[in-house]
Order: sequence, then C-alpha cells, then structure tokens
Amino acid sequence: MAREILFISVAARVLGMHPQTLRKYERLGLVQPTRTVGSMRVYSREEIERLQLIKRLVDDLGVNLAGVQQLLSIADVVERMRPLLSDEALDRPAGRRQLGREVEHITRLLGMS
Repeated sequence: MAREILFISVAARVLGMHPQTLRKYERLGLVQPTRTVGSMRVYSREEIERLQLIKRLVDDLGVNLAGVQQLLSIADVVERMRPLLSDEALDRPAGRRQLGREVEHITRLLGMS
C-alpha cells in the first residue's frame, strides 16, 4: 500500500500555514519530515495530523511553542504507555518496569518529581 506523502508546499496549503512555519516547527523538533534524495521535505499523514494538532493548540487554545513541545512530549509518552496497560503486559515484570519508567518520565515532564 502506498503511503500518502505531501511536499512542504502542499502540506502548508492543506494546513493553512506558511512553509516557513513548517520549517520552524521542524527546527524546534515538533515534527520530523522525511527527506527525498534531493533533500525535499515530505510529510506523512501522521505528520499532517500532528501539525493539525499543533495548529489547534497554538491558534485555538493560545498555547505557546514551549507549551506545545511539553504537551507533545507528554502525548508521546502516553502513546508508549498504551500497550503497557494491557493485562498481558501488566502480567510481565518487564512490562510493569517499563510502565513505571514511563510514569516517571511523565512526572519529570510535568515538573512533579
């Protein structure tokens, strides 16, 4: 199955953003588009969805980019935790240890440690 990808100009148009904004978000590490052999940025469907989330956080909720970085870091940890919450994973000591490490990571990100 072919994976849908968009070049930066098309991605910017779809998102209603300037291409320079997408470049800035890449520099900040908010997104990581892949590069073609010619070094052109290409965005996957998942990256477009992440950019839509960033746009909503910034435009609709007024979150600054430092806040966006923190929220995305927390969201990434939560996504890693999801499979660790299954009964099967919780029955394994390694699964419980990994879940504990992820909880500690979120605690640090939130400044609670």
